[in-house]
Amino acid sequence: MSFGDPNNPYGQQPQQPPQGQPGYGYPQQAPQGVPPQAGYGYPQQPPQQPYGIPGQYPGQPGAPVPEGFANVPGLGPVEVGTYGARFGARLLDMIFAYIVVIILNVIIFGAAFAGSSSSSDSAAGGLALGSLVASLLVSALTFIFYDVIFVSAMGTTPGKMILGMRIVNSRTGQKPSFGPALVRWGFPIGLGYITCGLGYVLIVISPFFDNTGQLRGWHDKAANTLVIKKR
Repeated sequence: MSFGDPNNPYGQQPQQPPQGQPGYGYPQQAPQGVPPQAGYGYPQQPPQQPYGIPGQYPGQPGAPVPEGFANVPGLGPVEVGTYGARFGARLLDMIFAYIVVIILNVIIFGAAFAGSSSSSDSAAGGLALGSLVASLLVSALTFIFYDVIFVSAMGTTPGKMILGMRIVNSRTGQKPSFGPALVRWGFPIGLGYITCGLGYVLIVISPFFDNTGQLRGWHDKAANTLVIKKR
């Protein structure tokens, strides 16, 4: 005797999952208006990098640095020398250079005076002229090589050393060599001579025109140098 479907002998209807409700084997769907939560199978969001620029940190090329600092290769973020400190260092260096010039001139004219006292009038006149030429030459060389020698040999001058600053190559972070040091000194002098002193004044105030915040004057840009504070 058969009762219908052999697989369902009691004639019960198969149960269907409620409409709209997921059952076994049905894909799960997130409720409307609720964002899916990150979990297994969901892509994880990468963490936010600090400073707002992905992959850039202080000390890396292109990384943001605070105002008054500069990123220098080999040194990282360094604080630049302020204009007031640089102006004070320049005044000190001028005083020191003049002291050296005065001492050398005293030696030159003292020797000329001692020689002329025991010489004839014509010889005394020649000694006076020679001492004058020697004084001008020694004074010029002193003013020229005061900055150039100190910067190329030590990366600073006595005035900057006292006020805690030094000069570096903006591309390498090393002290400038003799060539850039000479350009840094000679650019203001040459431009000032051509423009009857006006160019020198403009170069003195040119750090204020640097929109990078590094206070690099025209002479610094010509020599690829940067004045920074000592660490």
